[in-house]
Amino acid sequence: MEIDLPDVIAEVKAAFDRYEQALVSNDVAVLGELFRNDPRTLRYGIGENLYGHGAISGFRAARSPVGLNRRTAKTVISSYGRDTAVASTLFYRDTAPGKVGRQMQTWIRFPEGWRVVAAHVSVIDEPIETA
Repeated sequence: MEIDLPDVIAEVKAAFDRYEQALVSNDVAVLGELFRNDPRTLRYGIGENLYGHGAISGFRAARSPVGLNRRTAKTVISSYGRDTAVASTLFYRDTAPGKVGRQMQTWIRFPEGWRVVAAHVSVIDEPIETA
């Protein structure tokens, strides 16, 4: 198996960037498109466990668009073969000083394009970095 093929990484980065833009602008149509439309798709969020595309889309539609801006850091995208990738990132919100968010997404290439099939989001107190 080939790991971290540059063209695959570039494709997933483009999909990840599109997701990030849709998230901060509350573009629920694009967010819905980028999560696999399947009852097995899941998203573990900060305060919710969502099973299936319908539950994820419902959460997005009901969520307030206020306070979604964030900065990402230390984003790592790894690919495994040509059709599987994991995107991991840290994120920071000005509305949550002293906190760091963590997000991981499993992306799979389908005929319609790259889609998230599993995601996990959590927020913790900012760790004290030691060298």
